Amino acid sequence: MNTDQIASTLVDCCRKGEWEKAYMELYSPAIVSIETGDDSEMGHIEGMEGLKKKGDWWAETFDVHHVEVSDPIVADNWFTVRFEMDTTHKPSQQRSKSSELAVYRVADGKIVWEQFFYDRE
Repeated sequence: MNTDQIASTLVDCCRKGEWEKAYMELYSPAIVSIETGDDSEMGHIEGMEGLKKKGDWWAETFDVHHVEVSDPIVADNWFTVRFEMDTTHKPSQQRSKSSELAVYRVADGKIVWEQFFYDRE
């Protein structure tokens, strides 16, 4: 798949909540995932095992009420997607809305890099 196809497929999976499908079909085993400004262990993940651990952490930490996913913007081997989320932080029971930009890099037909940009409150 080329970058346009990968971007469109990722957006489709995200809109359907098919996160595992996206990881298995679109991501490189050597994926790097970065949460900008996050110094915790989830802030910089490498490899599919780390990505799965991050996904498990997210599911254990947040209830997701609604997600809106923009159409992708593609430039060469890069694309970006905006996520608008309504979540509840399970430990504190604090509900909030957030907006983030995700930037992805594609190489050899797979997503090899993802980085998330958002304001921390």
